Amino acid sequence: MKRERSTLIVLAKALSDVFRPSYYPLVGIVILLLFTYLSLLPWQWKLGVLALVYFWTLFLPGIGVYLHRRAARLSLQELTLHRNRIMPYLLHIICYGFLLHILYSVSAPSFMKGLIIISLLLQCVCTLITIWWKISMHSAGVGAIIGALVAYSAIFHFNPLWWLCLAILVSGLVNCSRMLLRQHTLGQVLGGTLVGFVCGLVGFFV
Repeated sequence: MKRERSTLIVLAKALSDVFRPSYYPLVGIVILLLFTYLSLLPWQWKLGVLALVYFWTLFLPGIGVYLHRRAARLSLQELTLHRNRIMPYLLHIICYGFLLHILYSVSAPSFMKGLIIISLLLQCVCTLITIWWKISMHSAGVGAIIGALVAYSAIFHFNPLWWLCLAILVSGLVNCSRMLLRQHTLGQVLGGTLVGFVCGLVGFFV
């Protein structure tokens, strides 16, 4: 029994690491570059877009959170506490805001900007909620994928059924992993999923 629980904990940690919300904008851009008309553009342009998104959504926020953690002398475990989550969220919001400004300045396709708008909206809403309540950002991220699938299926006129089934399955696994790791309660993961779904659904049309 103890060994089985240990295996579940390892799997839960792996799921939490793989499905970090900060990865979603870059993964989403990769999907758009592969499965839309953007795939016809030169590979140099596509690599430039990927480098830009990576810099503003992963590299720079990661450096900022690391420096903040060192300055505040916080351990990785302490960084997950309710009171210590606001600053990392704000750093991500600032970086996402700059990226969105750049995309508008270069007249990027609207559905590409929509992906970053969804991510930025999600960050802003979750940051506001975190002031009063610890919401699950992992759950919100997967919930946003479900909402975005519905929105993008209407834009590109495709049947999202199988993709939705996969996204809902992943959402359930991620939610379970966060509870197994005792990072969130059932209410926090369900609340995160709902918030993410709404942000993913309406974010593109903001």
